[in-house]
Amino acid sequence: MTTNLTRRDLLKTISLISTAAVLPEIGFSKPSAAKPIVVSTWNFGLQANADAWKILAKGGRALDAVEAGARVPEADPTNQSVGLGGLPDRDGIVSLDACIMDEFGNCGAVMDLEDIVHAVSVARKVMEKTPHVQLAGPGALQFALAQGFQKENLLTDASKKAWEKWKTENHYTPQMTNHDTIGILAIDASGNLSGACTTSGLAWKYHGRVGDSPIIGAGLFVDNEVGAACSTGKGEAVIKIVGSHTVVELMRQGATPKAACEEAIRRIAKKQSDYKDFQVAFLALNKNGESGAFAIQKGFQYAKTNAEGAELVAGMSLL
Repeated sequence: MTTNLTRRDLLKTISLISTAAVLPEIGFSKPSAAKPIVVSTWNFGLQANADAWKILAKGGRALDAVEAGARVPEADPTNQSVGLGGLPDRDGIVSLDACIMDEFGNCGAVMDLEDIVHAVSVARKVMEKTPHVQLAGPGALQFALAQGFQKENLLTDASKKAWEKWKTENHYTPQMTNHDTIGILAIDASGNLSGACTTSGLAWKYHGRVGDSPIIGAGLFVDNEVGAACSTGKGEAVIKIVGSHTVVELMRQGATPKAACEEAIRRIAKKQSDYKDFQVAFLALNKNGESGAFAIQKGFQYAKTNAEGAELVAGMSLL
């Protein structure tokens, strides 16, 4: 039997074939076969992952896991880059930045938050209890207190001594130094992604300075169809390329997590001539549970935890 195709039928058939061929390339997700996994920045991520894994191993939600994980370094007074005991700004004031994002694209953030240890949990309250995404400064503190959080002096004796020494040696002049923010990403047993990021920000910064950590798309981004990414290091450099969003979009186009992170780092190097003078690293997790990272300088590590155990993974670097 002979079938006669009209020009319209032929064009429609070609269009359907072309669309089918393109869909995987532009990142339309397949059902995730990934097992639960959590990854986080730096070696102290191992402790953060341990608390997150307690939730994931019981079939809990990724959002609960990343919040629980981020709270670990926030409460550790010996970690001087996150939460309690964080190094202060040039005026001796500790202020925190944090954000959180779930599988539905909901997100919340706090910036320049003082006197509250668990900034990541306040960020979650912003996401769940307000119509907003970000609260800053005194308004963020007012909201936290209204939600039942307790005020606490975040400046420990050790951090105060470090600040006093810095003032003497640097004449009150802020400097760009490397900084170890914690970003944490997870996939749960349902295949859903979430992420969180929390920090005390750049040491000795100008009062009120905000980096990339609480900015959705810069310090953290989650797209449940594709993957998630977070950053650590010089926040100003990350903001300029909308770093974490860039990494996720590169994964949408087919890049592996490591390759996506590397391309984002190369964009920083191309556009920011002083890139050799600071550190930035990106960490990514795709929908299939594959992770990867890339940094400007040597030395970046990330923690990975799944049913097989926990390990530190050395990230590759540009320099």
